[in-house]
Amino acid sequence: MRRYQRTLFNVCARYLGNDRDADDVGQEVMLKVLYGLKNFEGKSKFKTWLYSITYNECITQYRKERRKRRLLDALSLDPLEEASEEKAPRVEEKGGLDRWLVHVNPIDREILVLRFVAELEFQEIADIMHMGLSATKMRYKRALDKLRENFSEPIET
Repeated sequence: MRRYQRTLFNVCARYLGNDRDADDVGQEVMLKVLYGLKNFEGKSKFKTWLYSITYNECITQYRKERRKRRLLDALSLDPLEEASEEKAPRVEEKGGLDRWLVHVNPIDREILVLRFVAELEFQEIADIMHMGLSATKMRYKRALDKLRENFSEPIET
């Protein structure tokens, strides 16, 4: 498990946008893997199974945070405060790969993260995301095209 720990954390951090949530999700994943190891059938690689669990946990955390933000926005009494929160810089925009990933939708972001950070093959990504191989490749290509289109000029840091 230690072999995958750093990459697993990086995948979670890039998907969720902050280290705190990434650390929490990483620990959840480790527990699920340890408790679910006896059910691992070996139909896929261990690495694919691990990242499948990671992907699902990241999706769950992302949805929880999104619901929490919507609830806080709905309860907010000050519309100016709500507007300023939307314009506040996100953790993801600090630099590196993160500044690019904020410009693609969450599913395409996960495909890019699994490809570049986890260094998985397209078939493994397709298995993790429960998509067909051709759909995975097409989404990957379209996400890269979108990034190229949006960032034909270098980004200032």
